Amino acid sequence: MRFETSAPPQWRSPTSVGAVMRTVLYALAPALLAHVWFFGIGILLNVAIALVAGLVTEAACLRAAGKPQATFLADGSTAVTAVLLAFCLPPLCPWWVTATGMAFAIGVAKHAYGGLGYNVFNPAMAGYVLVLVSFPAAMTVWPAPDIGDLDYVRPNAAATLHYGLTGSLPDGLGVDAIARSTTLDSAKEGLGRMQTMDEIRSNPVFGDFGGAGWEWIGNFVAIGGFALLMLGVIRWHTPAAVLGGLLTMATLAWLLDPDTHPSPGFHLFSGGAMLGAFFVATDPVSSPTTARGRLIYGGGIGVLTYLIRTFGSYPDGVAFAVLLMNLAVPLIERWTRPRVYGRPA
Repeated sequence: MRFETSAPPQWRSPTSVGAVMRTVLYALAPALLAHVWFFGIGILLNVAIALVAGLVTEAACLRAAGKPQATFLADGSTAVTAVLLAFCLPPLCPWWVTATGMAFAIGVAKHAYGGLGYNVFNPAMAGYVLVLVSFPAAMTVWPAPDIGDLDYVRPNAAATLHYGLTGSLPDGLGVDAIARSTTLDSAKEGLGRMQTMDEIRSNPVFGDFGGAGWEWIGNFVAIGGFALLMLGVIRWHTPAAVLGGLLTMATLAWLLDPDTHPSPGFHLFSGGAMLGAFFVATDPVSSPTTARGRLIYGGGIGVLTYLIRTFGSYPDGVAFAVLLMNLAVPLIERWTRPRVYGRPA
């Protein structure tokens, strides 16, 4: 009698790369909708452009490497990178800036190291830093949040689409009429002019803690992050360490001189702190695998984010902090490697 057998391994994992990536996208959906509510449809246009550019670049790299295109194009990793990159870009962003960042993220940060599972750097952050350095003017066109009491013109869908495709606004609508400094920019510029935080916070773009609108987006990002924690997609060590490191530094400075240092809540609910803690730093490929390693890695990101925000040239430092700590992952892994059973420590 012949029994049917299958090739090993016979045990199959209950999850897959595609399932994990879809879960991450679902967790980001509430924050994405909140972003549209406060800043318009620009982020949706950025996601679409990034997704197309990412899939084209991915297909070209897979073809050059002789790998099966259908399997890797459908795993959802490119979609996650596209959404994360879109969150970092201004809602008003020329298509070539978005496409350049995404092509670099997939073609260089991901496939130059061997593709999914081999990348040293977080692809989305690598693409974002490239366009931040290469197109500084384009990265400053942030419309003010739609909170109902600001004296500015909110670009409609047609104006957003026109800017995204041409890099300019329709006739009669200037950038100065719609663009405003972000809260991190306002704080850095105001402190540079020797203003106190109370004077800086009189700007209506500030909310209770951080930026008006951004606080809600940060809350929805955190809710999505907690959902990933409850589902076991990510571990608690990295996000707790990122936020703990940032809050520790911010609290110490704020207690020493609250007039010249933003509050801990401001640092938590401004910029990319929440997104970086729950969705960027937790990338399983470019982060440590041990529990102690994740705590060191996340704490380093939090501390570096604060230092770059306070002393650096850029208002936010999450992306730079993540990339710098990506470099340290091999050393962290060596330091925190568990003792082999039966061998002395």
